Amino acid sequence: MRLLIATRSSGKMQEIRRILSTVTGLDVVSLEEAGIGYLPEEEALEPFETFEENALSKARHFAARSGLPTVADDSGITVDALDGAPGVRSKRFAPDGGAVSYEVDGQALDDANNQYLIERLRDVPPEHRSARYVCVASFVEAADSKPMFFRGEAHGRIVEKPAGSGGFGYDPHVFHEDLGRTYAEMTSTEKDARSHRGAAFRALAAYLSSRAG
Repeated sequence: MRLLIATRSSGKMQEIRRILSTVTGLDVVSLEEAGIGYLPEEEALEPFETFEENALSKARHFAARSGLPTVADDSGITVDALDGAPGVRSKRFAPDGGAVSYEVDGQALDDANNQYLIERLRDVPPEHRSARYVCVASFVEAADSKPMFFRGEAHGRIVEKPAGSGGFGYDPHVFHEDLGRTYAEMTSTEKDARSHRGAAFRALAAYLSSRAG
């Protein structure tokens, strides 16, 4: 099976490739490898209030454009002290983030989001900065087919000082209590075993492997 991964984030693509490499006979294809160029309308594919709806919106869009079985994920971080924010708005959390194209300069958007998150938590004690990463992957055989959903979660605590350079997004500010390091300080193997995306895509890998068998 050729499977299109509907993301323009290089960091996500690397993680997903690693996790799905366990599926025998699966040809993982990026948007660039499939020749699917960026369109401005992609910025409006995530208007919904749940990770499931946003993931499915992207999966159907790119399945229609490519004609390939497609998986798309929507992921974010929910912070207890912020009543679950940013949640599905994680990619566009910072008020000025709309001026930055994620596809053109993802790091600039990450920096703006992280700075805004720390500002919002300025008066919150460290022990009350608990957070939860969420990832929902939506798999469709075709644009009009019934979707499958795979959900993963990972817990942590927001720290003011960033640490590590191995992750992306909010990873430098999300501290994993058991390991004693941020997600950006983890090795690839450690992160895949503990992250929300790792859990969701391992579930997808298990499903695809069972179908192949």
